[in-house]
Amino acid sequence: MGSSERDVARSRAQTLFGKERTKERTKDEEFRQARDKERQEEAAKMARLRALRLAKEKEEKEEADRKAATAVARRKPAL
Repeated sequence: MGSSERDVARSRAQTLFGKERTKERTKDEEFRQARDKERQEEAAKMARLRALRLAKEKEEKEEADRKAATAVARRKPAL
């Protein structure tokens, strides 16, 4: 193989591998973006569920406090 043929072969190889690397980088970036989006969605879901759970716990505690206060008021003897 002559030097000009090598240069041509090298040029073609760099062109092909350069395109492949660009495709790989694009795929990697798309994958990262999709993964980040999924993580954000999952975090939002967990935050929403946590807020609902905390609200429910607060409501249950308030109801238990009301029942306890009512029970105490019934136990006190009338003077």
